[in-house]
Amino acid sequence: MFFVDTLECEGLGNRSYLAGGPDAAVVVDPPRDIDRVIAAAARRGVRIAHVAETHLHNDYVSGGLALARTTGARYLVPAGASVSFPHSPVADGDAIAVDEGLLLRAMATPGHTPHHTSYVLEEDGRPVAAFTGGSLLIGSVGRPDLVEPRLTERLARAQHASAHRLADTLDDEVRVLPTHGFGSFCSSSQAEGDATTIGAERKDNDALTLDADTFVARLLAGLDDVPAYYVHMGPANASGPAPVDLTPPRTADAEEIASRLAAGEWVVDLRDRVAFAEGHVAGSFNFEGEGKLATYLAWLIPWGKPVTLLASTPEQIAAAQRELVRVGIDRPASAATGEPRTWMREGERPASFPRARFADLAEVRGHGEQVVVLDVRRGTERAGGYVEGSVHIPVHELHGRLGEVPAGTVWVHCAGGMRAAIAASFLDAAGRRVVAVDDAFTAAAEAGLPVARPGATG
Repeated sequence: MFFVDTLECEGLGNRSYLAGGPDAAVVVDPPRDIDRVIAAAARRGVRIAHVAETHLHNDYVSGGLALARTTGARYLVPAGASVSFPHSPVADGDAIAVDEGLLLRAMATPGHTPHHTSYVLEEDGRPVAAFTGGSLLIGSVGRPDLVEPRLTERLARAQHASAHRLADTLDDEVRVLPTHGFGSFCSSSQAEGDATTIGAERKDNDALTLDADTFVARLLAGLDDVPAYYVHMGPANASGPAPVDLTPPRTADAEEIASRLAAGEWVVDLRDRVAFAEGHVAGSFNFEGEGKLATYLAWLIPWGKPVTLLASTPEQIAAAQRELVRVGIDRPASAATGEPRTWMREGERPASFPRARFADLAEVRGHGEQVVVLDVRRGTERAGGYVEGSVHIPVHELHGRLGEVPAGTVWVHCAGGMRAAIAASFLDAAGRRVVAVDDAFTAAAEAGLPVARPGATG
C-alpha cells in the first residue's frame, strides 16, 4: 500500500511530498530545510531512494541537491533544465522504481517552464497520483511568465496542452498533487480548496474547460506582479544551493542595533502588528513572523542587504530563519529577543503609531479633515475597487517611492492589515505621521466610504 505525506510551506504557499511504500520513498520538490523531510521519512521508517524536481524553481531555493547528497538518493531533474551539478536527467516516459509494485513515471508538461515535468505514481501498474508541480493546479495552472517575456504566450499555450495531456491520460479518480497554488505567486490564481482529482479539474479548471485561445487570453490578462526576489531563485537552483545553517545568529545588544540602523541596514521586528504599533525601535520595519514573512521580506529588501531580526522569543527567531533560508536569505547579521526597551539605548524612547478601522477613516473624513489615504495593494486588487481619492503605491514599491506620498497624515491600508503594517513601519521610519488601517477592505464600503469600482457598468 502506498502513502503520500504532504509537507506544507505555508509562508510560500507551496507543498512538497514524500511518497512511497513500506521500505522506500521519493521526495518531490523538497524545501531547502531538509531536516523536515528527513524527519518525515524517519517517522514512516522509509529510506529516501529518490528526490525529484518537477522544474527549476523560480520562487524558492530547493533542498533537492542537499537532500540527495545527505541521503544518497538518486536526484531526478528534468533533462531540459540547465544545471551545473551531477544529477539523473529525466525525460518524458522514463519510469523509476520507488518500491515493490510502486513506479514513478515522468510526463513532460511544459508551460510553467519549458522543461517542466510531472510525475505519475503508479501502484501495480495503475496510476494513483500525479505530482504536477507548477502544471495543473487546483482550479488553475502555474504562471507562464517567469522564464522569459518572449516565451510567455508560447508557454501559456503549452500549459493548456499539458493540462489536456494529463486529463486525457489519467482517470478521474487520480489525485492531483501540485507544488504551487496555496498562496504562491508562481500560481496564475490561488487554489480554492485543499485537495483535488483529475475528474474535479476536468469539470472546473479553465485549462480544461476553455478553448486554447480563450484560456490563453484570460490567463495572460490575470497575471499578477512578480516578487523581485524570484530573479535570484532560478540561478541559485541551477548552480546548486549550499546546505543551510539554522544555528542561532549572534546576539545584538542595543548599541549594535543602533549602529546597524545608522549604517542603513534593515532591522526587522517580527512581532505582531498590534505590538509593533504600540512600541518599537525607531527606524525598524515590521514584518510579522506569522504572516508571509519570506515572501514579503525577500520581495522588499534590497538583495544582499544585512538584516537583524527582533522577536519576543528565540523560537520566533528560529522559525523566521527557517522561512528565510527557503528564499535565499541564509544568515541574519544578528538577532535580539525580549522587549523593545531592551533593544534601545538608555534614554531612547520607543516609537509608535495609531491603528484604526475604515469606520474611523470615514469619521475623520466626515469631519472634513484632509488626510492622505494610501492603498498598498497590488494593481490587480485595486482594479476590483478602491477608496475614492486614495493614492496607490503597492507595498513592494513603497520603500523606493516614499517621496511620492503626499504631505499630511497618511492612513495606509491593504486588503486585511498585514501589508498596511509593513507600509506603516516604512512611513514611520521615514518620519511620517501614519495611521495603520487594520481592517478588511470590504469594511470600507460598509463604513460609508465612497468606493470606486472601475469594472462596474450600468
